[in-house]
Amino acid sequence: MADLKPWQRDAVYQIYPRSFCDSNGDGIGDIPGIISKLDYLKNLGVGILWLSPVYCSPNDDLGYDVSDYEAINPEYGTMADMERLIAAAKQRGMRIVMDLVVNHTSDEHRWFKESQKSDSPYRDYYYWRQGRNGNKNPPNNWTSMFPGPAWEYVPSVGLWYLHLYGKKQPDLNWHNPKVLEEVEGILRFWLDKGVYGFRCDVIDQIYKESLEDGKGHAASGRGIEHYLMTPGNHKILQTLQADVFSHYDCVVVGETFAVDYQNGRQFLDGEMNMFFQFDHMGVDKSMNPLWKKHFKAKRFMDIIYGWQTNVSWNANYLENHDQRRSISRFGDPHHYWKASGKLLALLNLTLRGTPFIYEGEELGMLNYPYKEKPEDYKDVCCTFIYNIFKKYHLPKRFAMAFIDDYNRDHARSPMQWDDTPNAGFSSTCLPCWLPVNPNYRQLNAKAEIADPSSIYAFYQKLLALRLEHPGLVTGSITPLQGNAYVFSYLRLEGEDHLQVILNFSKKTRRLPKSLQGLQGHLLLSNYADTSLVDLKKLRPYEALIVQKK
Repeated sequence: MADLKPWQRDAVYQIYPRSFCDSNGDGIGDIPGIISKLDYLKNLGVGILWLSPVYCSPNDDLGYDVSDYEAINPEYGTMADMERLIAAAKQRGMRIVMDLVVNHTSDEHRWFKESQKSDSPYRDYYYWRQGRNGNKNPPNNWTSMFPGPAWEYVPSVGLWYLHLYGKKQPDLNWHNPKVLEEVEGILRFWLDKGVYGFRCDVIDQIYKESLEDGKGHAASGRGIEHYLMTPGNHKILQTLQADVFSHYDCVVVGETFAVDYQNGRQFLDGEMNMFFQFDHMGVDKSMNPLWKKHFKAKRFMDIIYGWQTNVSWNANYLENHDQRRSISRFGDPHHYWKASGKLLALLNLTLRGTPFIYEGEELGMLNYPYKEKPEDYKDVCCTFIYNIFKKYHLPKRFAMAFIDDYNRDHARSPMQWDDTPNAGFSSTCLPCWLPVNPNYRQLNAKAEIADPSSIYAFYQKLLALRLEHPGLVTGSITPLQGNAYVFSYLRLEGEDHLQVILNFSKKTRRLPKSLQGLQGHLLLSNYADTSLVDLKKLRPYEALIVQKK
């Protein structure tokens, strides 16, 4: 596998810098803290580190509102710290991927401040428009992806500006070629510093084909048909690839909301190396606060199989900074925490494509028990949602249950390093920026590293196994006949034939007859005593990999 690109061969570990490791005791993670944990990441077995934004930002959306793309947020350190991180990772054979947020900037970015002057060359960097009905109403009926209107009026300017996300995140106008030039300059700035590439935030929404009214009455995302995966969007990505990315050894990963197979294949045809889809992230989420949507493994795996067989390369993940913890969603955190955590690891690391591991996922970290304390939330989405429920006088219990399904703070609670105060995340006992999950005394990296049967140890074995078997990296994938709970697929590359079998259930389940009589060598199982001899049933959340004869 020596001829493969690093993004094909290596697993990616996502770091949410604010929550990873605090080196100076202010309760906020930082770049020196990341540097101090590089050996931990190297020993885990990952090769690429993706950092959520570390740029200067007023933190209205915790870094996804950038005020300076070529400067580091002082909370996280300095540019010298960033350069030191890039170099230290390289010394260990690891690469750094940056988060790129160019659908919008912060309203505190220099461009936006200048754009408010009528004679400024930056006016057309954003969507400033005259409103309707004598400028009393927004220019169109679009709603933000964060619930609420997508336009904000600025009295001193006498115009409205577009923001598909928070009102402090004005959208860039990609119809203006100057915006393209600016972004290409930003890309070269970081690539020349030695970063390996970019994860591109909401990259399939950046080009607005028109500003016509949207259809329907959605509280969020109305108007999306005018900007989601437009031809202009594809053209921009092709231009960035030709002008910049093709001149570097780098990787481009897209966050592509509501992507379909056709556009996904187009994104992989000279535009990006891979992309995140979100279909499998919606299997347990309901837009109706009165109706709880339950996780169904069959629906979940059907979605995964669909993407595995319809596009050539996937960005595989079960957690990230925007999603709740996977064991809390798709496993059983109460009765089969370890077994279900290992099953999810085995699934993620044996699919075709690049596996992404989110910080703490390798430990089996769980959702934070927020219960009914909305004042604890830092996620700007929760504030929007809670205020809407209050506005319409809906019961608080419905609001809290709905928010809990979408609360991004679950994934952002501090990394649990050990059983000391603040879970070893911060050296002081001051409140951290988010509270540490109370389960840190039992669930932490120190304890798991010392336990050869831990979820962490299982990740190590899986990551090593993946590099030993071409079938798990470049092999084809063929789903086999299963049932509502038991799933199996083949990974084939040359003489390397591997079969994965999963029981996605908290009960013992019988193997379908087509999967009985397994022949081969058991490479790995999440149960220590698994045997292929007369294997007809799988225990709760049992998962295994077999090398076929």
